[in-house]
Amino acid sequence: MSTYIYHKRSNSGLAYDGYTSSERPSSTYNPPSRQATMSGYQSLSARAGYSGHTPTHSVEHIPMDPLSSSRIALVDTGAQSKYRDLGSPMTPASMRPSSAKRRRAIWIGLAVVVLAIVIALIVYVVIIKPHHSNSTSSGAKKAGDKGNGNGTAGKGTVFFGTDGTQVKTEDGKSFTYKNPFGGHFVVADGDPYHNGAKAQSWSPALNESWKFGVDKIFGVNLGGWLVPEPFIVPALYEKYKDTDPDLVGDEWTLSQAMAKDQAGGGLSQLENHYKTFITEEDFANIAGAGLNWIRLPIPYHSLGGLMGDEPFLANVSWTYMLKAFSWARKYGIRINIDLHTVPGSQNGNNHSGKFGHPPHWMDGVMGLANAQRTMNYIRMITEFVSQDQYKNLVPIFGVVNEPWIPTQGLTKNFYLEAYKEIRRITGIGEGKGPYISIHDAFAGPDPWRTFLNGADRLALDLHPYFTFGKEDHPDIEAYPAKACTGWAVQYNASLNNFGFTFAGEWSLGFNDCGQWIWGLTDSDKPYTTNCEEKWNDWTKWDDATKAQFLSLAKAHMDSLANFFFWTWKIGESSKTNRVMAPMWSYSLGLEQGWIPSDPRLALGECARLGAGGQPDQAYVGHLQPWQTGGQGAGTFKPEATAGLDWPPPALATIANIPVPTYTQTGAIQTPPVPTCTPPPSVTEKGWANPQDTVGVWVPKANCQYPDPWNPGDVPPAPC
Repeated sequence: MSTYIYHKRSNSGLAYDGYTSSERPSSTYNPPSRQATMSGYQSLSARAGYSGHTPTHSVEHIPMDPLSSSRIALVDTGAQSKYRDLGSPMTPASMRPSSAKRRRAIWIGLAVVVLAIVIALIVYVVIIKPHHSNSTSSGAKKAGDKGNGNGTAGKGTVFFGTDGTQVKTEDGKSFTYKNPFGGHFVVADGDPYHNGAKAQSWSPALNESWKFGVDKIFGVNLGGWLVPEPFIVPALYEKYKDTDPDLVGDEWTLSQAMAKDQAGGGLSQLENHYKTFITEEDFANIAGAGLNWIRLPIPYHSLGGLMGDEPFLANVSWTYMLKAFSWARKYGIRINIDLHTVPGSQNGNNHSGKFGHPPHWMDGVMGLANAQRTMNYIRMITEFVSQDQYKNLVPIFGVVNEPWIPTQGLTKNFYLEAYKEIRRITGIGEGKGPYISIHDAFAGPDPWRTFLNGADRLALDLHPYFTFGKEDHPDIEAYPAKACTGWAVQYNASLNNFGFTFAGEWSLGFNDCGQWIWGLTDSDKPYTTNCEEKWNDWTKWDDATKAQFLSLAKAHMDSLANFFFWTWKIGESSKTNRVMAPMWSYSLGLEQGWIPSDPRLALGECARLGAGGQPDQAYVGHLQPWQTGGQGAGTFKPEATAGLDWPPPALATIANIPVPTYTQTGAIQTPPVPTCTPPPSVTEKGWANPQDTVGVWVPKANCQYPDPWNPGDVPPAPC
């Protein structure tokens, strides 16, 4: 979560592939179409043109043998039986029509056959063939031995589930897939990397190209899941708040409190949280809410490598990240993976792993060493998500969340070094690794307009919040219009100059109400005076209040265009059994009506509020070729990198004493890969570039290092 003020979801009995039609859902499947996708927005209040495609007929999906790429497509005319009996006996002669009628019937029959063939070809070309030529990501769980209509595939089949399909999860639970937007999910037996799923009719399937700057990101964060925060998962912290004086609301002290509580479950409580807080059904609901992306915050310790007294549950959250990859692929959702915590803390806030100031990443005695160690994690994540199995699933990688260090200018040095490291692995050009997302470091978009001009697929992540201005905001009325006037012009300018720009976080928090928005340690907050009586208990909100929040949500969506709401889910308090930060929960707002049921309904909200901009302030509707990996990508002008040396001279010494550094001689640790049963035909190695063999950053032998999180002010004697 940001601390930045940006003012600055058949009974016919016919058998196919050995299974009866009663074993399949009877819902129809509409072939994916890219005839009309979201175009660039032409004005501040009318940013994208949506032209929905309404099929004139539907095709009943028949599971396909992936080896032969064959399927049967049947036309559902509505007036005839869904399944035609092509083997019916001859009609008696006395009942046969005249020769003219027979000829007409023959022509009609031929037309139907031709139409069926055309439909089958469309399905093959659009869905099947792209998959076999572009199978690129993590996947669905093991399919059952027999197709049963519960969102599982029979052996050797590909199952496409649509609105109303029953889904059975790996733990034996079931739910109904609800997607009114023409989306479909996919389960492919023996192929965990099938990319045929489509979140909605207007969103490109995973085996179709995502056009940055044209297609629109409607996203949510999965905050609080793999990086716990007290206002998102209060019950985890409430258990220890009154008994452990060391608990300050971060994952560090929560882990310490849990480790001392072995009778209560110890650190395994965190894994239980991973198992239960976000599940497969959440991903299905996200697609059903009209959303097509998630931003997934992960901690550095998901890949292990703990040092000193770091208390985290290491190497475990990666397993649940892989589950997220599998579920996202199943439901056609793309992922922006975000490295949310780094060694030493990048900002001193509770969501960085450890609360406390100043941060010790890119600052102070261990600042450079912590940055080198961070590069290990950036490298491992890049290698993993750049594999062919994942590159379409994870098109954005945020290298560090919300850096805030005393010498903010050094953040640019780190960004350039991270860019070089990532593109050294992936190469240059469209399709080679993810977009590299950098946070604006709380500076707003203007200082970044020309940063690394010429860089290959660099994205700017902004977090526009009203919440943290340390002011009393008791009323909501003015804020919908403020969302329009505050964000739209600057976002458009950044798109036109820097390149792809998006809102990685935002919420409906127009004030700082909500339990523990500021954390556990700020007893003098909130600054807003009427939180308890008006804003914290959503069950007391009337229809007028919900309508104001709905307008606020739509205003944000309209002005930001490409966005990720923070966050999908807020857990209930164990004390009150309700959500205590309701302005931050997309799923609760969706359920209760203050979040739009379809994000496209936000289009034009700013104009409706009289808060639209001028035509010359609009986004031009497309990015420049070099910004999307095309011509000129990766070519810098000399002035673009001037002064961005690595390591930065200002960080290399303190009081003329060299700071401690690591050595790049450690053994490579390949990220764990998912276990699939049966094993997929394509072997996943966890490492995209076999030529990347240089060692990882590790401590030098026989050297003593200060505590990376509390190193003191003076470097030790050089080693």
